[in-house]
Amino acid sequence: MPVPLLDVNAQNHAIADELRDAFNRVLESGRFIMGDEVEEFEASIASFVGAKHAIGVSSGTDAILLALMALGIGPGDEVICPSFTFFATAGCIARTGATPVFCDCHPDNFNIDFDSAQQCLTERTTAIIPVHLFGQSVDMDACSAFATKHKLAVIEDTAQSLGAKYRDKSCGAMADFGTYSFFPSKNLGGLGDGGLLVTQDEQLAEIAVKMRNHGMHPRYHHPLVGGNFRLDALQAALLNVKFGHYADYTRCRQDNAAYYLDQLSGTPGITLPSIDPGNTHIWNQFTLRVHDGKRDALKQSLLDQGIGCEIYYPVPMHQQQCFAHLADEARTSLPVTDLLASEVLSIPVYPELTREQQDTVISAIKSFV
Repeated sequence: MPVPLLDVNAQNHAIADELRDAFNRVLESGRFIMGDEVEEFEASIASFVGAKHAIGVSSGTDAILLALMALGIGPGDEVICPSFTFFATAGCIARTGATPVFCDCHPDNFNIDFDSAQQCLTERTTAIIPVHLFGQSVDMDACSAFATKHKLAVIEDTAQSLGAKYRDKSCGAMADFGTYSFFPSKNLGGLGDGGLLVTQDEQLAEIAVKMRNHGMHPRYHHPLVGGNFRLDALQAALLNVKFGHYADYTRCRQDNAAYYLDQLSGTPGITLPSIDPGNTHIWNQFTLRVHDGKRDALKQSLLDQGIGCEIYYPVPMHQQQCFAHLADEARTSLPVTDLLASEVLSIPVYPELTREQQDTVISAIKSFV
């Protein structure tokens, strides 16, 4: 039985009439950039995560970039981030002219290791970007203590973790800024690119709102240099529809993850993902660690059987060619990250996955190992 890694059509086609109604509403309005649809979506997400301000933007990448710009981070600054993450985290730091400094992560939850981050500090360090990877929160008490001690700004990269919680606090709403992505593969996936950032700080919100639209306020007056980071009304309208189903999507992902954890428990040669005490995991990815050098062979075996799987991430940031000039042996010895890059493999966990499909995946893994 073929099992895709993700099936966006299964989700979107199930609510096609609602999505078409939203499309027609925007079409008839003639308002395609910003406007009421965006404001409604912003208000919904702000309420959902417990943030005072939510600002819809053009992508999750632009959300990170805008947060950095609003904090005034640029040339001469260093920003700590995990090496085991998607490129946007580090790429946005570099785009501001600042320098990304890469730290290691924990082998069990894949999230940033603050002992490693301690080794990255210099007098030029101004901020840190913890990434809530694969749908689970970073230890935000440790993050807050680290940032306060060293007087660092904090941007939560929450691209994969909208709705994940740390001790009943929503990921993204516990720092200077939190950033989200609505790329189609995310738990709340749009029908194109889209993103959002949140903050509890009124002054930072005002700066970000201006910078989202070329730094303009009032019209044709530019006290700041910003960018074109605006969210399309159509994407906001479609996301509003899908957000109405988000609790169901999350519950299904959690049920699917629980089934894997039960059925694959004790499988030789594999370490299953863990949930830290007090965390609410929303499972953007279900990521195995495959030991003894067998990861690539298992991946190929699954693909040969029509089972979707992917490596997130095969080349960590400190090994990327574009960051080769930053190599510093004293600060880029990241053994856990290097190990994970050679072992991780993500298997299907999307909400519409059936038990029959999951059993196919489970049987294929057990047969291999």
